[in-house]
Amino acid sequence: MGTQVTNPIVIMLINMTIVFAVLFVLSLYIRLIHKIDPTAKPAAQPKVEAPKAAAQVAAPAAGPVVEKGIAGETVAAIAAALASVGVGFSQVKAIRVADRPGWTNAARNEGLTSLKLKK
Repeated sequence: MGTQVTNPIVIMLINMTIVFAVLFVLSLYIRLIHKIDPTAKPAAQPKVEAPKAAAQVAAPAAGPVVEKGIAGETVAAIAAALASVGVGFSQVKAIRVADRPGWTNAARNEGLTSLKLKK
């Protein structure tokens, strides 16, 4: 039999060389598959749009529909909260009061009034 390598550094270098050689061969194989892939869709040509009419370009975007009875301060608070999380106010379509069935309101009111502060 031949000589055995017992130096851990040499064993590590041999193993790492084998691993990286296999990874390199796999990357070449993947690149080859991407080149000859028959299921790949052809690249679409970018569409050139005609310029919009001046009236359409100059018109500002309409804001969200705000339900009657909602204060301006509430709308401003909602806009500030959305801006703090990175959502543009132009993405909001409507601001309205959420529907709450009677039982939900009764339970909510009972929970709020039954709280007793302990001293």
